[in-house]
Amino acid sequence: MDFNKELNEEQLKAVTSDDGPLLILAGAGSGKTRVLTYRIAYLLKKGLSPDKILAVTFTNKAAGEMKNRLLPAVIPWIGTFHSICARILRREIEQLGFGSSFSIYDEHDKRKLIEKCLKDLDIDPKTNRPPAIAHMISMAKNELIDCESFSKEATDYKEKIAANVYRLYQERLMQNNALDFDDLLMLTVNIFELSPRTLEKYTQRFQHIFIDEYQDTNHAQYRLVSLLAQKHKNICVVGDSDQSIYRWRGADIGNILSFERDYPNCKVITLEQNYRSTTNILQAANCLIGNNSQRKAKNLWTAKDKGELLTVFEAQNEHHEAHFVARTISNYLEKGASIKDFAVFYRVNAQSRVLEEAFLKEGLSYRIIGGLKFYERAEIKDILAYLRALVNPNDSVSLERIINKPRRGIGETTVKALYRYAKEHNCTFYEALENCAEIKSLSAGAIEKLKAFKGLIDKLKEKPDARLVKIVTAVLHESGYLESLKKAADMESQNRLDNLHEFVSVVAEFESRNPDCTLALFLEEISLISDVDQLSDEEGSATLMTMHNAKGLEFEVVFVTGLEEGLFPHSRSMFEEAELEEERRLCYVSLTRAKKKLFLTSAYSRNLYGTGNYNVKSRFLAEIPENLLELAHAPTIQPNLDETEFSVGDVISHKQFGQGIITELKGEQITVQFETHGPKVLLLGYAPITLVSIERN
Repeated sequence: MDFNKELNEEQLKAVTSDDGPLLILAGAGSGKTRVLTYRIAYLLKKGLSPDKILAVTFTNKAAGEMKNRLLPAVIPWIGTFHSICARILRREIEQLGFGSSFSIYDEHDKRKLIEKCLKDLDIDPKTNRPPAIAHMISMAKNELIDCESFSKEATDYKEKIAANVYRLYQERLMQNNALDFDDLLMLTVNIFELSPRTLEKYTQRFQHIFIDEYQDTNHAQYRLVSLLAQKHKNICVVGDSDQSIYRWRGADIGNILSFERDYPNCKVITLEQNYRSTTNILQAANCLIGNNSQRKAKNLWTAKDKGELLTVFEAQNEHHEAHFVARTISNYLEKGASIKDFAVFYRVNAQSRVLEEAFLKEGLSYRIIGGLKFYERAEIKDILAYLRALVNPNDSVSLERIINKPRRGIGETTVKALYRYAKEHNCTFYEALENCAEIKSLSAGAIEKLKAFKGLIDKLKEKPDARLVKIVTAVLHESGYLESLKKAADMESQNRLDNLHEFVSVVAEFESRNPDCTLALFLEEISLISDVDQLSDEEGSATLMTMHNAKGLEFEVVFVTGLEEGLFPHSRSMFEEAELEEERRLCYVSLTRAKKKLFLTSAYSRNLYGTGNYNVKSRFLAEIPENLLELAHAPTIQPNLDETEFSVGDVISHKQFGQGIITELKGEQITVQFETHGPKVLLLGYAPITLVSIERN
């Protein structure tokens, strides 16, 4: 790395700064990952041992980018907060009474366990919704408030209910030898605070600490970093107060704003040169964010040209808006643009439905970030539950999920009897399974089925050191899961089979990169994957996503939709200054994702959540100088397909998939077997299809 050639003046100052606390205020597109990576390389060049460095990022993707840039140097402690804490806990958690083979529960597992706690406490889930209670527990853990402290501080009815659930939930987690995501952070901090010897071991090891996206840290993360940095105080944080957009999940902008108070001798370097966007885009973003008071002042600039003006379009309604977006992208494609260069942002997920319809009608390929993730699909979660049960038999959530998948005649009554036995004998679900013959309410047939299931788990556990692909393949075949899908022989089952084959490919690829990896470590990595981590730059699709998911990404052309008061800024944010400033930061993040062109759209009327509203344009539009904006003309709205009658056997042509034969008609949906793309389900009136030949009896 030639630091002088590859870095601008301020970047070079940051990279070569002396030891001690360092705050790098890195504006959008200013090369913060490069600076962070080069500073680590600079320290390595000076002779610092790689295992004395701790580098924490917010996504696995960012961690991977840093590792790739630092090759051939190997920094063993680069990762997300959650992955770093999971690694520490594997070594230290027995101090808190957990086993080192603990499971990590995702949001779905967490919700299921909370639902079971509500049921056991005889609390109505309709008036005390599990998602709301899960959020209250999560926010408490982010503030390092344990269940006992939460119970003492609870004042109103909702908090007292949540306190009772929190206490039982934690008991069940310990019984299952499982942690949720928030526990990974909280329990690591707990160990460091309870065991000075353990803390000393890690503070001695980590002589230099690097934290990316510091503006997004919550209290638990802040406390963790403070503890680890207290010995050497060689802490380098990189962040941007203007991009703090996760207050709703516990992020505290005060952490970055108060860094100079926490470390009085710190050095502050501001990176303002942007390498992503045009001058017009940056001027718009600067003017917008200048209306916030809670920020570290900076002014982004670029050596690039002014670029095009920002295009503003006010639609009649959400359908008109979506058609404008889809038609505009089509026009770009006709001129040679690539579909992957386009992104459409919206404030709430519900906005995506109308956009999807417009994209289908226009024949545009798209992907939704934040929809159903690969690892959340039922069949993938089923196989992961099998694997987790092999590593941690105490994991009752996983065991209950697979006890009758595929169907083996073990019903809800039998499962309830197992839980009842476990509660009466103060044992785990797995121990109840072991002793099922003692449960008098079970029939001889039910006991035999339970013994067969336990025998299957025990058989699969026999080869813990086998290669990962071999273990996964054994689970798929010996459980009968693959066979049950093959017997079903419908399209949904075929899709599930395809997903399972893809999962085997994922395992094989992981194993090739980590030949000595254990099943436990593989499951840990899978559990910590985020949606953005799976985002590929090479996919031939436009990207649709919420503004929150857009952070850290960039696209040639960006559409920011729904710029209306009550939607963006959101109605929940309009009467509290701190919330409104966060909405403005979210708009700033959205604008600064665009490299060459920005479209800002709104709708005069919008039907959302079944309610129609007439809307005033967003105040954020008024905060952008008029000389940076141009108005777009409304595109001609094309009528729906004519009322062509389709029948099974007809040959149709699709704009993207080519020719195919209709195999099924169901209301407005048709299933078509395409020659080169296989079976697809299409919507009549939206899919860009034409009739080629008719099959009539």
